[in-house]
Amino acid sequence: MSSLWTPGGEHKVPPQQAGGQGAPAPAPPPAPEGGAGLSYADVLASLPPEDRARLEAMSPEDRERAMAELHQMAEEMAEVQRQMAAAPAAVVIANHAMGIYELATIHLRQQPPNLTEGRVAIDAFGALLGALQGKLGPDEATLIQALQQLRMAYVQLQNEAGEGGAPADPGAQGPEGSAEGTG
Repeated sequence: MSSLWTPGGEHKVPPQQAGGQGAPAPAPPPAPEGGAGLSYADVLASLPPEDRARLEAMSPEDRERAMAELHQMAEEMAEVQRQMAAAPAAVVIANHAMGIYELATIHLRQQPPNLTEGRVAIDAFGALLGALQGKLGPDEATLIQALQQLRMAYVQLQNEAGEGGAPADPGAQGPEGSAEGTG
C-alpha cells in the first residue's frame, strides 16, 4: 500500500478506487511542459473534498486537461505577482484606494442611497489616506480631492434624506475625518 503526503499529514492510498468497483486508481496525469511545478498530489491536497472527488472521477483525458488549466492559472497568478512586485507600492495602493472610492459611489448612487454602507467605504477611504499621508506620491492630491467630493456628496444625500443635523464643513477636513466630518 502506498501513501500520499499532504500538508494535513500522510494518507494511505489503497490500490483500488473507493466505492468497491475494483478498478485501479487513476494514474496522475503528467505535469504540462513548462508547468508551474504543481504535482497532481499537490493539486489534490489543495482542493476541497467535493472538488477532489470531481477531479478524481474525470477521465484521464479530462483530468489532464483540468491539470493543464490549473497550471496555466498558476503561471498567470505568478506573472501578476511579478508585475505587482515591480510596481511601486504607492501606485498599487492608490489603485486599491480608487476601488474603495468606487464602492462608496456605488452605495451612494443606489435608490434610495445606502448611506450606511457608503459611510463605511468613505471612512475606510479616509482612514487609508490618513494613515499614508505624504506617502502616496503624485496621486495623493487626486485621492484627497476624491475623498472631499465623496464627503460632500454624502452630506448632501444625508441632508436630503433628513438624517443629518448640522453637518460639518467637509472641505475643512483632512483625510482622517469621517464621512460626517467627525474624526
